[in-house]
Amino acid sequence: MKEFAQTSERVKSVDLHSTEPWMLASLYSGTICIWNYQSQTLEKSIKVTESPVRSVKFVARKHWIITGADDKFIRVYNYNTMEKIKEYEAHTDYIRSVTVHPTLPYLLSCSDDKVIKLWDWEKDWECTQVFEGHSHYVMQVAFNPKDTNSFASASLDGTIKTWNIGSSAPNFTLQGHSKGVNCVDYFIHSDKTYLLSGSDDFTAKVWDYETTSCVKTLEGHENNVTTVSVHPELPIIITASEDGTVHIWNATTFSLEHKLNYGLERVWAIGHMKGSYKVAFGFDNGTIIVKMNASA
Repeated sequence: MKEFAQTSERVKSVDLHSTEPWMLASLYSGTICIWNYQSQTLEKSIKVTESPVRSVKFVARKHWIITGADDKFIRVYNYNTMEKIKEYEAHTDYIRSVTVHPTLPYLLSCSDDKVIKLWDWEKDWECTQVFEGHSHYVMQVAFNPKDTNSFASASLDGTIKTWNIGSSAPNFTLQGHSKGVNCVDYFIHSDKTYLLSGSDDFTAKVWDYETTSCVKTLEGHENNVTTVSVHPELPIIITASEDGTVHIWNATTFSLEHKLNYGLERVWAIGHMKGSYKVAFGFDNGTIIVKMNASA
């Protein structure tokens, strides 16, 4: 059931606030917007840069928004005042993704410079570790919810790697996609840890974290898979693609349950939050929020 829809320029990233009725969206034009999906109004908007802002995150415990952009800068804003708290050049090429540690003062960023960096905001945003090993752009990083000292990365070199904070070499590398990997997410099912990846080979794959083997290839998209996610409250996997569709899969059987097409062209982003059935999607031509139900 669609709860919110807003046309805009191309959306590269979306996030939902954990307590406020807010959806955060970053645009290819360099602007970020906070929409109130209850009142259906624009709460705040700020021009961050002239470059695409490819990744944006709420940090509710600090009242922050963190952005990563093609101009290589990470920026931090107080979302109540929209005051800029910090701005620094973080990479030597486009920043593809930023992600926030669930409890510690850590930010991970990854870039077309092939490098992943760990930042500690309690040490004045010092870069405390650099992770090298990918041979092409690093498109996304995601913390392991079961072991938040570890994380995964997806790269256009065709691999997914997992890493531990404090160790410079990857734990293991997953190979199986025939083209670059755009996105990665963790999910826990029956106390087992899996990884989910999406690729320019038009597929998503489910990987067993313990055996490092691919247990299922999710086929059906007709173009690059740009973003993948496992719903935090429902037993569903969500994949989205440049073909304009969102596919909903059963997280137990891995069968395709629904194909959704909202007519907003290519899909670039998925956002959700714990404790809610809402899912936000970002497209070429806008954003929507859908309330999923137990049968999707």
